[in-house]
Amino acid sequence: MQKDQEFLDYVIKALVDNPGEVKTTRTVDEMGVLLTLECGAADMGKIIGRQGNTAKAIRTLLRVVGMKNNSRVNLKINEPIGGLRSPERMAQEGASMSPAVPLVTPNSKTVDEAMADLKLG
Repeated sequence: MQKDQEFLDYVIKALVDNPGEVKTTRTVDEMGVLLTLECGAADMGKIIGRQGNTAKAIRTLLRVVGMKNNSRVNLKINEPIGGLRSPERMAQEGASMSPAVPLVTPNSKTVDEAMADLKLG
């Protein structure tokens, strides 16, 4: 295990309630090092933090560790299947919790009809 992956494991396991569910993988390609993180659904919020600030801080620290080892380090956080998302978070991301609402209703007008109603010309 490389220093960057050891650092990530240490930080993440200190943050979460279930360190046994934390799994990191490391791949290297022409773009640099990619660390992929997986954890339990209940711990995802602790890793991401409010407005993603904790995840941003972890990524910044990983870049510093990478610079020390002359490599570019990126972090990918995989969302667990059945992840817990609050309705507020889903709304921020544009996800819908209700059935799709049709864009055209029976009382909708065409663009030409609406323009004629405005009497612009």
